[in-house]
Amino acid sequence: MASIAKHGRKVNRSGGGNATIIIILFLMGIMMVVPLFYTVIQSLKPLEELFVYPPRFYVVNPTLDNFTMLFTLTSNLWVPFSRYLFNSLFISILCTALQVILASMAAYPLAKHEFPGRKFFFSLITVALLFTGDVTFIPQYIIISSMRLINTYWALILPSLAYVYGLYLMRQNMIDFPAEIIEAARVDGASEYRIFWGIVMPSMKPVWLTLVIFSFNGLWGRSDTAFIYNESLKGLPTVLSQLAAGGIARAGVGAAVGLVMIIPPILTFIIAQSNVMEAMANAGMKD
Repeated sequence: MASIAKHGRKVNRSGGGNATIIIILFLMGIMMVVPLFYTVIQSLKPLEELFVYPPRFYVVNPTLDNFTMLFTLTSNLWVPFSRYLFNSLFISILCTALQVILASMAAYPLAKHEFPGRKFFFSLITVALLFTGDVTFIPQYIIISSMRLINTYWALILPSLAYVYGLYLMRQNMIDFPAEIIEAARVDGASEYRIFWGIVMPSMKPVWLTLVIFSFNGLWGRSDTAFIYNESLKGLPTVLSQLAAGGIARAGVGAAVGLVMIIPPILTFIIAQSNVMEAMANAGMKD
């Protein structure tokens, strides 16, 4: 075992251990890249190459006909394609912003204030992480229906605001924020509003940027058919999936749809990815 001194600490690490870690990371990287690469290849294949068995990870005669057909189909819709795109962007961006703001505002008192029931509320949040959207779907539908919000934007916006994971992530990172800085700001006369927006939130930038990635990715690909029946209010994922579900003749269109749908989440991740690891490293369980 080789002893290496770094930052005043001794780290024992063997050459075999380093090689094993590198190999594992390399294999995991391949597992993550291959689906994306295959999606791009599939979208460029002509129809006769899409059903070749075994599947090929290359294309013999690349073509853009799949995208041309997709453009033709969307241009013939009675609701303009721009309307579907607007709906998806509007809901995704608005709900992402609201999720980040509400999760941060709720996390701040849970992390930095003492009040009766504080631990109980955090326990409820931790338990709520166990429930998926499928479990809460029926109660959500009953509540939205009783409020007469079916077939409106509110039917998509309101359920999205209760983003438990975002609250958990923000609280777990805010709890490590130095209390001395907050106390010093209070001594200087800063209000809680000023402390939160001017001191805490700028320091939490890696965390809320990570939350932006998770929120936008989840909202962008969400189906809205359960709450929305008006065609002019439907989002891009819904209409594109309908166009792709046209049998074998539209298999190429389906491949093009798959590529189009992953572009916005990938761009969002590329913009904010440098902050993800720092935020997730501090998101473990704390008292």
